[in-house]
Amino acid sequence: MNDDDATITLDDAAWRERLDPQAYQVLRHEATERPYTSPLNDEWRPGTYVCAGCGAPLFRAERKFDAGCGWPSFDEALPGAFETTTDWHLVYPRTEYPCARCGGHHGHVFEDGPTDTGARFCNNGVALRFVPDEA
Repeated sequence: MNDDDATITLDDAAWRERLDPQAYQVLRHEATERPYTSPLNDEWRPGTYVCAGCGAPLFRAERKFDAGCGWPSFDEALPGAFETTTDWHLVYPRTEYPCARCGGHHGHVFEDGPTDTGARFCNNGVALRFVPDEA
């Protein structure tokens, strides 16, 4: 494992300092940003979406689609990008996918995606940073 793949463990104060307030609430406390508020909903250039908490690559832009749900959505994550857990916060089970490197909450994955993967990774935009491909 190289240093870029190492697990990142910070105390709460360090996460607060590292992240803006909304990203901190989403990534560290499983909050949800309001739908249709992320500028990343309108981002369609080639590139990579990375974790806003640690910079780990998560999704390639060509896997993004408009799910009409108000959050950036993807049909496939990069290999090893996420762990999964079962979230019971809404009484019924949902599959949460925290970042494998820093444990930051990104959203939930559903089995109603439009492609052959069948997946819809519904991601909080504040939990992502977009890195465009170099021309």
